[in-house]
Amino acid sequence: MEAVFVIVGGGIAGVTCAETLAFFEPEKSIILLSESSLIKTVTNLHAITKILTNFDIKEISAQEFSTKHSNITVIHDTLIEINDEEHFIKTKDSKTIKYQYLCLCTGAEPKLIPQANEFPEILGIRDTDSVESVVQKVKESKKIIIVGNGGIASELVYKIQNAEIHWVIKDRHIAATFVDPGAAEFFQPSLEKREMCEPPVSKRMRYKEEEFKKSGAALGPDWYKNLIINGANAEVPSSVTVHYQSEVSSVKKPASSVFPLEVNLTDGEKIDCDLVISATGVSARRNFTTKNNFELSEDGGIQVNEYMQTNLLNIYAAGDICSANWPVAKHWFQMKLWTQARQMGCYAAKSMVGHLNGEEVLQDFCFEMFAHSTRLFGYKVILLGLFNGQKLGTNYEILLRMTKGLEYIKFVLENDKLQGAVLIGDTDLEEMAENLILNQIDLSPYGDDILNPDIDIEDYFD
Repeated sequence: MEAVFVIVGGGIAGVTCAETLAFFEPEKSIILLSESSLIKTVTNLHAITKILTNFDIKEISAQEFSTKHSNITVIHDTLIEINDEEHFIKTKDSKTIKYQYLCLCTGAEPKLIPQANEFPEILGIRDTDSVESVVQKVKESKKIIIVGNGGIASELVYKIQNAEIHWVIKDRHIAATFVDPGAAEFFQPSLEKREMCEPPVSKRMRYKEEEFKKSGAALGPDWYKNLIINGANAEVPSSVTVHYQSEVSSVKKPASSVFPLEVNLTDGEKIDCDLVISATGVSARRNFTTKNNFELSEDGGIQVNEYMQTNLLNIYAAGDICSANWPVAKHWFQMKLWTQARQMGCYAAKSMVGHLNGEEVLQDFCFEMFAHSTRLFGYKVILLGLFNGQKLGTNYEILLRMTKGLEYIKFVLENDKLQGAVLIGDTDLEEMAENLILNQIDLSPYGDDILNPDIDIEDYFD
């Protein structure tokens, strides 16, 4: 087989890359290699601001995707070898595919706690299939340990009902991947009075893999929206105990206990439980060989330049597998997030088309500033620029406005100019904050009044 463009990965980065290529080059052949028979497409894309977007993820079958895009062929297979000298790849099912341009979007795999291989009661969470197995296991569990402090762990803690939850985090406060201790304090009441979920009505068509299951693509932004996750302890109210600055030190089968696992924490505490869910981050997924070696970053990601090119000729990378290796803009940095996976997949496609046609490629505006929209503990959360003072050392000040149970607003200022913002709740300040960060307007004349609730500062700056 051969194609002008070959993309490896059926997740958000790979599918966005393939769709963008099909838009720009409808006559050129495109092959999308996906380990999963279901692929994830972006739907309901909504531009909140110039850079900030909201979108849902829809799982569709490879056949439906190919029908939508006549020049894309989807192959359900696994990449095992890249011959970068002769420009072809080999797959697990012994297919050889020649390419002119190759884009790697194989994503990342979960970093599980070391004991995960020894006990079937320890589950990782990464893709749609793993979510389904977690939901089934939770139904049989009365006491659950969740390890990790990112978005997925935070949402699981918030969503699981009818179970005793022990949340093990290595940080001093919850949701430390995204927010500071102040915002964590704002979220704290949500752990006590979590939403009692009514089964939602889903109007989306759902597919399920019938065939052998392979590692699927990463969860999208709305993975938890339609989930009702109930434990087996219906007669007892749900409870959450947070174990701060702690990690799992050992796991064993208890000699005599109603629970199958005995988990020891580094703070000396011992917990018997039914289930351990490991949601402790990801590492780049490179389960294939190459003739020549990729240049890698410290975290194992493939280094890419400002055009998403690797050091190997005509090979690009996008999403969680890659690491940005160019002089980045002051207010942008890389995080392994689905928003950036979509942006990188789209930009990699534009770069490949530009290089194929000998056109100048200008870097996408989305790399000017970090922007991420998500939900945590039932609240809308928007992170802009250097939202936690990243890159600023200690030479910055923070303006804060908080209304308990309603909103939490944090502005990070350096030399009287806005460098980052955390907006929790329905603040409607995202467009103003984005403009202030991008334009670097001097805010010294306004002082603390910029967050004065009695002054409609948003209208003033618009």
